[in-house]
Amino acid sequence: MSRTGEILLAHGESYRRLHGSRTTPDQLRAMRALAACRTPALGGVRWQCPRCGGAAFAYRSCGDRHCPACGHADAKLWLERQTRLLLPGVTYHLATFTVPDALRGLVRSHPREALPLLFEASSSALLALCRDRRHLGGTPALTAVLHTWTRQMLYHPHVHFIASGGGLAPDGSWREAGPKFLVPVRALSVLFAARFRDLLRARHPALFAEVPASVWRGPWVVHSKPVGAGGKALAYLARYVFRVALADSAILRHDEREVVFRYRDGPTGEPRTARVAPHEFIRRFLQHVLPKGFRKVRHGGLHHSSRRKALRLLQARLALARELPLPPAGKPERAPMPAPVCRACASPMRAVEHLRPAPARSPHSAARGPPAA
Repeated sequence: MSRTGEILLAHGESYRRLHGSRTTPDQLRAMRALAACRTPALGGVRWQCPRCGGAAFAYRSCGDRHCPACGHADAKLWLERQTRLLLPGVTYHLATFTVPDALRGLVRSHPREALPLLFEASSSALLALCRDRRHLGGTPALTAVLHTWTRQMLYHPHVHFIASGGGLAPDGSWREAGPKFLVPVRALSVLFAARFRDLLRARHPALFAEVPASVWRGPWVVHSKPVGAGGKALAYLARYVFRVALADSAILRHDEREVVFRYRDGPTGEPRTARVAPHEFIRRFLQHVLPKGFRKVRHGGLHHSSRRKALRLLQARLALARELPLPPAGKPERAPMPAPVCRACASPMRAVEHLRPAPARSPHSAARGPPAA
């Protein structure tokens, strides 16, 4: 069980009693999943070594996309898939779109309505400026990943784009951007704000009416920087595609009074320590639980699924022109989970018994150890 799961198991019931009326079904579902992860509530598998007879037991994982203990294999597979989409020899840029402080409460309260607009407004603004002949003059390759947190787990919705520093022009030629500049970020921020405003007003007029007019006149933060071949930026984003906000290793300790976790200060990069009450930790965590079925990764431009053949031809063209290796074709397959290795003799073990999930009889019953051999 993850440390976040331990906190939810210990304090989740009291949190629901106090705040259940303000907790969404998606958040309640995530709380149940993480509190049951790798406990008797989900069942398990007993393994035995055919060589020396050694035994081992493992509980099943919950597989929830917000769980810090799950998703490592999924993140690795996702990273390999995205790496195969990169264009050889092209400098990539990391563009980040953030909504103003005054809008964050609305987005947090209405994620199913507002978060798709954040994706649509940011991607359409970036594509429009890149296609403008005064700037790049071509369609770039885009992969967008939603983040909703700060290092202290506060709500801060923003979208990161991995954007190719070049684009395919309408005549089929390749237009290369400068190594340090993709498009002007001031113009990009103005266009992003205008498109978000227009989308919100057209699709959700009642929500639009709640936004002060000053929000649309104030600055909207958009940042862009070159990130080389793109692989390292994708690796950074992959760490958060299948979990939320805080790595399990960042939680230093927790008890009845407080949860202590470490983070890095944004401006200085210095390590810091935060101490919050358990209910406040749960509240911060649940802010980042996404609606069921919501896609936090989206592709646009040359990375859109409808343009994969054109992307592959462009990869071949660039690889040939620049004498670089061509990325592997197709999607990598998920490797089967390997059997555990016996600690005594290092032989592969085999499953000898599958135990059914056991209903938890009390808030702490899931924390018991494996059944006796």
